[in-house]
Amino acid sequence: MPYIVIGCRDDERREHGYRVADRESNEMESNMESNMESRATHARKEYEQGALDESTVDLSPIRQFAIWYDAAVAAGVPEPEAMTLSTATPDGRPSARIVLLRGFDDRGFCFYTNYESRKGRELTDNPHAALTFHWTVLERQVRIEGRVERTTAAESDAYFHSRPSTSRIGAWGSPQSTVIPDRNALEQLFASFRAEHPDDAAIPRPDHWGGFRLIPERIEFWQGRPSRLHDRLRFRRGDSRGWIIERLAP
Repeated sequence: MPYIVIGCRDDERREHGYRVADRESNEMESNMESNMESRATHARKEYEQGALDESTVDLSPIRQFAIWYDAAVAAGVPEPEAMTLSTATPDGRPSARIVLLRGFDDRGFCFYTNYESRKGRELTDNPHAALTFHWTVLERQVRIEGRVERTTAAESDAYFHSRPSTSRIGAWGSPQSTVIPDRNALEQLFASFRAEHPDDAAIPRPDHWGGFRLIPERIEFWQGRPSRLHDRLRFRRGDSRGWIIERLAP
């Protein structure tokens, strides 16, 4: 929308007004870009919460993850189970989103979703993924990479039936990642499935909904340190299925 210069005749507006508007617009864009750059370049802090050393780290990355996860819970980190799940199509186009960790052990790290969603389709077509945890209060990150497989039907059933009934209905009523006309259409789908399953105990798990397990091949623990000399210890699987610990430069 063009600026209107108050106090000028129409012909003067046409001759001068748009020029003023262009100049003001350019100045505004320049100031905005400068402010955005300033916000990004001056957002700095020193990391001084802790250290990570080969002599004290647990030799099992799963046990080390449990130690750090418990510390995040104890520190009151909001939703410490929140993690970025990164996937890619077979031709290498990546995507990422936040999901929730729903269990881990020596076999891997589990989360649940609609198998027909974008992440579900990408994991089916390209069963490799990465997880990233960022616990800001503790100045820590954990990066996990590996191959992905579906959990068993029994595991998916057990987790599904532990969810609140509204979440179970939501698994039926939401065609995840597909285009819908509006919010009302979603709520109507939810209401329709709610009417079909009035008994909370009898809500079945949809065939298109279940779990994935990421089987780790690499797990990196990152601890912020002063002067950007961060600690990075990476565990990677050796030939004998044991773990090799390596320090990476920050």
